[in-house]
Formats: sequence, structure tokens, C-alpha cells
Amino acid sequence: MRTEGSSGTAHDLRHHGDAEVRDEGAALVDLAVNVRADTPPRWLRDRIAGSLTGLASYPDGRAARAAVAARHGLPVERVLLTAGAAEAFVLLARALKVRRPVVVHPQFTEPEAALRAAGHTVDRVLLRAEDGFRLDPAAVPEDADLVVIGNPTNPTSVLHPAAALARLARPGRVLVVDEAFMDAVPGEREALAGRTDVPGLVVLRSLTKTWGLAGLRIGYVLSDPETVAELERAQPLWPVSTPALAAAEACVEPRALAEAAAAAHRIAADRAHLVAGLGALAAHGVRVVEPAEGPFVLVRLPGAAEVRRRLRERGYAVRRGDTFPGLGAEWLRVAVRGRGVVDGFLAALSEVLRPPARPTR
Repeated sequence: MRTEGSSGTAHDLRHHGDAEVRDEGAALVDLAVNVRADTPPRWLRDRIAGSLTGLASYPDGRAARAAVAARHGLPVERVLLTAGAAEAFVLLARALKVRRPVVVHPQFTEPEAALRAAGHTVDRVLLRAEDGFRLDPAAVPEDADLVVIGNPTNPTSVLHPAAALARLARPGRVLVVDEAFMDAVPGEREALAGRTDVPGLVVLRSLTKTWGLAGLRIGYVLSDPETVAELERAQPLWPVSTPALAAAEACVEPRALAEAAAAAHRIAADRAHLVAGLGALAAHGVRVVEPAEGPFVLVRLPGAAEVRRRLRERGYAVRRGDTFPGLGAEWLRVAVRGRGVVDGFLAALSEVLRPPARPTR
């Protein structure tokens, strides 16, 4: 685990998994994007469609904000609705007056990209594969006044203990924990959402992953009222659309929470099947970061760029890993899908990794 500055980086911080399935990639089986398949469900589409009759009025987010607050047992003053978690990263970068922001990598690259775009110099704490990409809180510089970390972390699928994350908090520091994938963890183990005893804590949540709403853009911030107010002042007027507000309210209702909890257990079972299949390819140099706890797994294998290209020829898209600081060209990220899709992918991967047959004489 080490700390480094981000100047001169060759990593493309604006590259995301959706680039793998655009244009000529649109026909590929998508294991590159971390959005749950077969979503949004019909009942949610109906709720969103029902909101369209109100498009002539300006959005009113009070009911959705109250619903999110109730879901986490918080007063509404501790909740800010955003146009996806990505907007929250921009608000944090622009609104907070920080001197030494630190991003713990490998992780989702938008926080650093937003900080750099706002003129900040960003330091990195790089977690190591040899340590299983586990966090040592002592590795974060003591004078860092903004620390950003994902949990479970994209792309490593590591779930950090809540106690370890809480050890990063201290007076004068903003601790940003991106929990965009926490609702895919059974029981939301190690979640900090709803905690009010951790100083400087900012938790980000997304409703786009579990519910398949990436095109709608809806997420939220949980923090102390002063921080929420500061971020809200940096937002434009009416930042969240009426359909997105309807989705937010629907996705935190008891029925939706029960459905998400059931989906988390299915994801865990499908992930175990994927990890077992990848483990069977260990003789070809395939290594999976374990234990994986998110709806994706991080895989290390020789010649990953060529493997990714040949998988595309066979109809499968996976996410390249070399755009994440702390990773190199030997890494790929694979989204968890149902068993039928996974079995087809594993068969294609096995074919790609199989040595070419020697010509007969």
C-alpha cells in the first residue's frame, strides 16, 4: 500500500464500462456494465410512466427526500437527492474547501476526475493485490482533509469492514464512502449509511445499479445537515427530474427493499458460480480477487487485452482494468450475470485460453 500524486497519470479516468457496449459493441453480451440485468421491473416502469402526467410542473422533491430519509432512519436535513451519484462527486469537488484530497484506489475513477476538474491536486493511496486490496487505515496521510473510498469497491469487489472505514474519520476531515453497490450485498453488511456517530461522514448511494436506472440518473447523499446544505447550494435549480423522483420514492418502499434484498442473495449465488468457473481456469493463469462481495469480480490473467479482444469476437464484452489507478493491462472486470449467461461466457473464455492445436503431420 503506497501513496502517490496523480500528476502525469496515464490512466483514462473518464473511461467507463459502457464504452465496451457502444456502437459495434451494442450486440455483445454485456458483462462490462455493473447494472443488474432484467431491470427495471414492470412495477417500477409503471410508477415512472405514471409520473409523466406531471411533466408540466417543476419537480418537487420533498416526498422522495422524506422517503429516502425514512428508509435510513434520518431527518430530511441529512439527505440530498442528486442526478446519480456522479453528480454528488462533482458537488463535493466544487463546494467543499479542501487542501489535500486523497482517493483510495483502485476504485471508481469519477471522484478523482471531478476533483481534478475542479482544480484540486489529488493524492492517491494505492491498495495492493498482494494484500487482497484490503484497506489499512494507517496508510491514509494524517493531513488528508478529504478521503474517498468505495464500499464494496468498484472494481475490486472488496467489502471493507465498517469499523476500518470509521477509523479514517477525524475532526476536520470529510470521509466520503461510495456505497453505490451496497444494496447488492446481502444484509448490507458493513454499511455506514444511516450512521450519525462518524464525524465528517458523507455516504453516497445510487439507485441506478440494482434497479437498472442508469439512464434516469438518481442517487443521494447522506451527511450532516451543514454539509448537505453546502452541497445543495452548489446544485442547479430542480436537479432531479420528476420521473427520477418518482423512482426514488418507489425504490425505498418496503416492497422494493424486500425485492432488492432477494436480488442480493441471487447475485451472491450467481457470483459464487462465476468465481468457481473462473477458478477452474487457474491452470491458464486466471486469478480472481477474493472474497468478492459486489455484483462484479476482478480477474487477473496473462494477455488480458488480447483475451478481451477475442472474447468480443465470440460475442462477450468485459471491462478492461487498466484505466483504474493501481491496476495494469493484466486486469479485467466481469459483471455477475445469471447462470446461463455465465456458462456461455466461461465456455468462450476457456476456448480463448486454450492453446492452439498443433498441426498434424
